[in-house]
Parts: sequence; C-alpha cells; structure tokens
Amino acid sequence: MLVLSRKKNESIIVDDAIVITVVEIRGDKVRLGIEAPREVPIHRSEVHAAIHAESVRQVVELELEPAPATPSPDTPAEPSE
Repeated sequence: MLVLSRKKNESIIVDDAIVITVVEIRGDKVRLGIEAPREVPIHRSEVHAAIHAESVRQVVELELEPAPATPSPDTPAEPSE
C-alpha cells in the first residue's frame, strides 16, 4: 500500500484521469473530493463489498436454477392442432 501525506486542498493524481483532493480535515475525519471519468465507479469500501456480495449471490442463484426440461429423443412429440 502506498501511503502519502497531504494537507487541506492538496491532491493526488491517479493514472492522469483521477484527482483526489483533501477537502477538509476535522478531528479524525478527512473529507476527500474525487474527480474521475463517469465510467469509473467510485464507492466507499462497505458499499463496494455489498455490491460485490449481491452480484455473487445472483451468480450462485443462476447456477442453482434447474435447467429447463428438454424432451428426450425417445419421448413422442405432442400432436399440434
């Protein structure tokens, strides 16, 4: 992990496209401003974990769904009207 020190109104630039600026320091909390392209998702870690857990849950549900029944070659087809 890279650890950098910044003061209020100082920034860090990531990959020429993302700028993280220290907006405010109050006690033990730091407020950050983040400028990034729209296509770059930015989440707090707990929100990211919840999104990831939900996507994993959906994948597991899809894998557990029973496959649609397919008629066997020996089963006669139903007559059509």
